[in-house]
Amino acid sequence: MPAWLLWLIAAGVFAGGEVASLDLVLLMFAGGALGGMTVALVGGPVVLQLIAFVVVSAALLAVVRPIAKRHLLERTEEQLDGVAALVGKTAVVSERVDNESGHVRMGHDEWSARTLLDGEVHEVGAEVRIVQIEGPIAYVGDI
Repeated sequence: MPAWLLWLIAAGVFAGGEVASLDLVLLMFAGGALGGMTVALVGGPVVLQLIAFVVVSAALLAVVRPIAKRHLLERTEEQLDGVAALVGKTAVVSERVDNESGHVRMGHDEWSARTLLDGEVHEVGAEVRIVQIEGPIAYVGDI
């Protein structure tokens, strides 16, 4: 079996391990294995392949991993995620909504819905704006 193929297999194994660990370390080793594979493809000896693996892996760990980790973990106040990102979006009433019951459809998702104001009612097919979400209930209002 050619050396470059062994390096390619090693890169795949490291990448597969990264999927399980999600620590961004094994992925850097996968990049190092691709470096070793490149040296093997140009006919370099095993010692140079190992050196390429170590150097590329170390460079990726020192430079790329901190940047990638920072981008994955940090977020600004303006970035909304989860259900907070739905506030302000529009939905279509799929079952009459009042302050006690109802359902709305946002894209392919169906949500239990209520109005915030007593006496406010939205009929089936009406477009409403999501004003608040508490647990599984979307509170809606006029657009």
